[in-house]
Formats: sequence, structure tokens, C-alpha cells
Amino acid sequence: MLNELHIENIAVIERADISFGRGLNILTGETGAGKSIVIDSLGAVLGERVSRELVRHGAEKGLVTAAFDVEGCERWLEENEIEADDELIIQRRISADGKSSCRICGSPVTAAQLKELASLLVDIHGQNDGRQLMDERRHREYLDRFGISTEELNAYKSCYQQYAAIKKELSSLEMDEIEKERLSDSLRYQIEELERAALKAGEYDSVCARRDLLHNAEKLSESLDTAIAMLSGEEENALSLTQNAAYYIGKASAYAPELENTAQTLNNAAFSLSDAAETLRDFRESLDFSPGEYDSLESRISLLNKLQRKYGRDEDGLIEYLAECRQKLDNIQYADERSEKLKKELKEAETVCLKAADHLSRLRHNAARILEERIISELRQLNMPSVRFAVAFSALSGSPGFDANGCDEIRFVMSANAGEELGRISRIASGGELSRIMLAMKNVFAEKDPVATMVFDEIDTGVSGIAAQRVGEKLYTVALGKQVMCVTHLPQIAAMADQHYLIRKQERSGRTYTEVLPLDRDGRRHELARLHGGDNITETTLLSAEEQLSACEHFKVGLNAKQ
Repeated sequence: MLNELHIENIAVIERADISFGRGLNILTGETGAGKSIVIDSLGAVLGERVSRELVRHGAEKGLVTAAFDVEGCERWLEENEIEADDELIIQRRISADGKSSCRICGSPVTAAQLKELASLLVDIHGQNDGRQLMDERRHREYLDRFGISTEELNAYKSCYQQYAAIKKELSSLEMDEIEKERLSDSLRYQIEELERAALKAGEYDSVCARRDLLHNAEKLSESLDTAIAMLSGEEENALSLTQNAAYYIGKASAYAPELENTAQTLNNAAFSLSDAAETLRDFRESLDFSPGEYDSLESRISLLNKLQRKYGRDEDGLIEYLAECRQKLDNIQYADERSEKLKKELKEAETVCLKAADHLSRLRHNAARILEERIISELRQLNMPSVRFAVAFSALSGSPGFDANGCDEIRFVMSANAGEELGRISRIASGGELSRIMLAMKNVFAEKDPVATMVFDEIDTGVSGIAAQRVGEKLYTVALGKQVMCVTHLPQIAAMADQHYLIRKQERSGRTYTEVLPLDRDGRRHELARLHGGDNITETTLLSAEEQLSACEHFKVGLNAKQ
């Protein structure tokens, strides 16, 4: 539930603090006073897209803060590693240059995270939702949301995805003979070229290293020959001198035992020098190469560079590509055999899909019957006594008779008046009827929706008289189980409020300011009188407003007694 909303420097609202309560919260005010700005501010703090035009002129930034109950969001908070105490505090800052930042309980989050959390908190019915109801592409979605479980939908989607994957692979195999031969020739050429290269993993680096070594072989040989001579080749070399020193220190240690360690150290040094000399000789011998080896290495490097440039891959990538080419050629050569196998698999997958689609269709028909009864019941309570509402099914045209969503084309049809044929909502329903249909659907869907707060921005469009009274009563009925916020111009709806807020616009020092005022009983009476008679508030309009408030209170008492 939304407890508080703080708005600062948003459009014409310089500052407003609104404390909402349970039940039905009504917002009224003159056209242009800023009622929808309150709803837009709520949308902004819940992650909707914002622009710099939302920031009040002359302000550096706008700020919206909302405080919600934590209940229902515990898992999301845990998954996103955000700690909340008694309340869930959400904040959105919008700078004058259009940039924005979001925080939840002090932790920075993205707008996407904010929208994900918002789906658990608030369901906002905007003025565009009625037009969405006329979009028949959405009708299947509405029906599925009402009566089909996520598990059932996922079960069908799993079957369809398997079917689609087989069909895609089969399509990739089906090509004309000329294209098949052209591709085969291209693959054979590439395979032969790469096979001739006899590629080996890690070869390029080792060949380059050997080439560089041979390039400096003369200077390297001179240095090695000198070092070997100094170690063991000259008459007096390091190795013989060290061995002699070890011998004499060994003799000395017979008279001075403390020299035994030194003698051992010199012996160890002689062994190390001998090993080093042997290693240098082996390395020196490796520099003896044939006159053509260097040219051969250069040619090999040139070939590898050419292949890498041609195919846009490094050495390991070329080896992988060769394997890919072989596999593709095998697929083409055995395409007919593979194609026949896939056709059998596709037929089996099609049979499975048709069966799953038929099962899903039966579930939808069952859900449709229940939805029809519920919507008709709701609409009759909304002063549409002769309404007929139905979910029309038709088989999906074409082959294979199903798609990613099943085998049904679904549209809602209705007749608003006795004696009229059922027809498409887009052609039959007036603005007021659309509003009531959407309210009826929202009320039906709300029973399965865990979201605690529902917002209606001018649900009363095209509604008046008794129909408006029924809409108000329905909103109050919904508010018995949900927190409902509603922007309205109609006294019949406003009179049903549990909490009533007046959105008032004033001018001071050449600037426009909007304030949000909670109304007491007397304030509500005057506001209802204004909604009835405009600025001409008389004793008669006040008495009418009082009578309306009393009637609504009597309705509430009677309804609550039945609960």
C-alpha cells in the first residue's frame, strides 16, 4: 500500500506531501489544476520514462519520494540485496537536463529494477488503457492472464520452441541444386587449402621464434663459443680452476675441519659449471642449420599470415574453421538423408504441438466461459443491464494451424443494447462503455493480482448519471480489498471516497502553484457542490452534496454489513 507521496518541483507543483490511506482515495480539482501530475509523479517514482519537461521551470531538479508497505516485496528486496525496515522508501530525482537517478531505501538502482519492483506495488490504469482494450491483438493476452496458468503456457511454448528449432534446421538444408553445388565447391576449396597448410596449434609462435633465432645465429654463435671456451675450453678455464681449488681446499680441510663446507661448495660449483657448459654446447649445436632452413621458415610464416588475413582468424581459429567447413560439407553431402530424418521429426513435433495447442485451446474456452459470466455480472452492476459480452474463437488460418501462442485467434465481442448483434468492441462500444468494460476487467483480474494498490486516471471518461454512480460504487467495492486511487471529475464517484484530496492551482507573484489539500467532511461537501454547480455554490447545491454524501455513507454501511 502507498502511504505517502512527496512531490517537489514537478511541473506546477512546487512542493506537496500527500498521505494516502486504505480504501478509496479520490483526487478532484479543476481541469489543468494538476491532478494528472500527481499520477505522473507516481509513475515517475515507479520507473516510468521521464523528461526534463517534467521539472518545474527555473528549478535545478525535481524530486518524487514514495513510501510503501514492505509486504509482498520481501523476495525482490532479498534478490536485489536491498534492506528495508518498516517501510519501502523509493526516490527518483530528475535533473533539469533530463537525467535521473533512482534509489530504493537509499540504495541506487536502475530504472529497469524500479519498474520490476513497481509491478509488485501498483497497477496504474491510464487513459490509454481503454484504447488498448480495442486492440484485438491484446485480447488473447487478457484471457490468458485471467484463466491460464504460467505452467500451462510454458508447457505449450516448450513444445513450440522444439518444433520451431527443427523447422529452422530443415529450412537451412533445403536449397536448390545449383546453390548446393556452389556452396560445396567453395567448401571443398577452403578445406583443401587449409589441409595443405597442415596447421598445428601453437606452430606460428614457435616458427617465428626459430626464425628470429636463426636471424641472429652468427652473433649468438660467437658469444656462445667464447663463453664455452671460458668455461671449459681454454687451458686454464673456469671449470678446471674451480676443480683445482676444490682439491686443495679439500686437502686443507684435513688440518682445518671447518673448511670442509667450503670444499663441498666448490665441488658443487664445479658440477654446476660443468652442467652449464654442457647446456651451452647443446644449444650451440642446435644453431647448425641447413642453408635453406631460414628461407623455409620465412615461407611458412608468410603462408600462415596469408591464411589468417584471408579468413580473419588466428591460428586456433583457422583450425576450428577447418572443422566447421568439414562439418558443413558433410551436412550438404548427407543433406537428403538428414532432411528426411528432420521431416519425420518435424511431423512428430507438429503432432505434439497440435495436441498441446488443442489442450491450451480447451483451457481457454473454459476460462472464456467464466470470464464472460464475470464480465457480464460486473457490467450489469455498472448500469449496463442489457449488455452481452463474449469471447469469440476462430481457428488460426494457414498451415500448420498453430503459432507461438497456440491455435486460436481470440477477440472480445459485445452488444451494449438489447436487440443488437454481438460485434467488435472497437465498433460497438462508446467511450463510457469502454471505461466500464475496462473497470470490470480490472476488478475481475484484481482477484488474482497480488498488487495492493490500483490507480485509475479518469476512469469516468464518457460516463455520467446513474452509470457514474455505479462506477463509484464499483470503485468502492474494489477498494474493500485493495487501496484504490482515482482521479475524477464526477461528484457521483467523488462522494464514495474514504479519503478525498483537492488539487488546487493558484497564482502568486506571477508564478503558478499547485497544492494538494486533504478535505474534511465539510470540505468534501463544498467540493461536491462545486463539481455539481461550478463556481455557483448555493445552499441548494450544498444540500444536494450533503444528500449525496449521506446516500453514499448509507451504501457503504449496507455493503460492509454484507461482507
